[in-house]
Amino acid sequence: MELDPLLLSRLQFAWVIAWHILLPAFTVGLASYIAVLEGLNFFTGRDIYLRISSFWIKIFSVSFGMGVVSGIVMPFQFGTNWSRYSDATANVLSPLFAYEGLTAFFLEAAFLGVLLFGRKLVPRWAHFVAALMVAFGTLLSSFWILSANSWMQTPAGYDLIDGRFFPRNWMEIVFNPSFPYRLGHTVVGFYVTTAFVVVGVAAWLIRRGRFVAEGSRMLSMTLWLLTVLVPAQILLGDLHGLNTLHYQPAKLAAIEAHWDTESRAPLNLFAIPDEENETNRYVIQVPLLGSLILAHDINGEIRGLKDFPRDQRPPVAIPFFSFRIMVGIGVLMLVMVAASWWLRWKGTLFTTGWYLTACQWIAPLGFVAVLAGWTTTEVGRQPWTVYGLLRTADSVSPSLTGTDVLISLAGYMVAYLVIFPAGLFIMARFVRKGPDEADDEIEEIESGRPGLPVRALPREEGANRS
Repeated sequence: MELDPLLLSRLQFAWVIAWHILLPAFTVGLASYIAVLEGLNFFTGRDIYLRISSFWIKIFSVSFGMGVVSGIVMPFQFGTNWSRYSDATANVLSPLFAYEGLTAFFLEAAFLGVLLFGRKLVPRWAHFVAALMVAFGTLLSSFWILSANSWMQTPAGYDLIDGRFFPRNWMEIVFNPSFPYRLGHTVVGFYVTTAFVVVGVAAWLIRRGRFVAEGSRMLSMTLWLLTVLVPAQILLGDLHGLNTLHYQPAKLAAIEAHWDTESRAPLNLFAIPDEENETNRYVIQVPLLGSLILAHDINGEIRGLKDFPRDQRPPVAIPFFSFRIMVGIGVLMLVMVAASWWLRWKGTLFTTGWYLTACQWIAPLGFVAVLAGWTTTEVGRQPWTVYGLLRTADSVSPSLTGTDVLISLAGYMVAYLVIFPAGLFIMARFVRKGPDEADDEIEEIESGRPGLPVRALPREEGANRS
């Protein structure tokens, strides 16, 4: 059997980036959360925020290290598997990737050292500034990476000369048409993902009666944050959808499994897309709702896949179902947030067993939503690497063989299946240990009495208050 280097290269890229994206989905939000905690401690002087911050800093450091290791493979793959893509887009994308490394990564790495090791070496304000810089670095990294990815989705500001892209206007390249929507939707999605992990850990601590004050504070403040973030994410997703309708209509048609162009289009809640016969099986739909949601006009026209040549259509089933997984998780998250309002009003947020259990179960679903959203975006872009201009089939390295890719794919699979479980094991140990037990030195600093045992210090009351 002949091995297809294009298919295997796509599988390898999907394997690597699917694992890697889990780390920024966590560290971007966690860095900002740590900065908030450090700020609350600095301005209020309450040591509970310092205990919580130190707890999450340890987990962040492991995640950051895993992200660096898994991210190194990404640019390496561009040269080995996608050399024609790299050659065609280098003049535009290489500077964007370089800006990410020079501005964001170095900023994060430098100030992470202060955050990890400078608690007793620098003033409190300097430690707070370090937390802000690490958070800013993660956001800056997201800015450049998403700018590059968005340019591939909605290219702008370039000249195409002899098959190569050359920059004409850097402002148009960086701030390409889909970038603002993609940046907002992705970063808020990362924040939501992190917030539900914090909620899950807090619920676990409360249920076991360990570090209840810290767990209650984490749960309360994070659920208030989610009260803003989850509706904001739904709004940003809607705006992103309008942008996709305008700039990538074939992708939107695949996401919604629309085959025929029509006004007053229905919304397909469920279907089994049949690409060969250009139809859907076992359809469950709501009349008129498609035009209303997708175009914000009940009479709005939605282009169908039949408007596009077969060789310019994305696969339908994968983006159709991955999008619905993402939306379904978003709705579940909104239900969890709404339930927290009811429990707060009753005064039982920290004592309702079923809700705390549900918080633990929902904790990893943000990562599933991130993967589903990424799948929708990237598979929906096919058959292009640069939308409408450079095909994926024309981007793969010309001398690559299927055997070459299979060997490297097997190596990456083994490496990632060792690295990620090991990292999760270490982070789980930190969670089981809890906020207090590794933080005697912090209590000493806060109390101004070095050497005094932690349990001799007064504990913060109000474990069951929000």
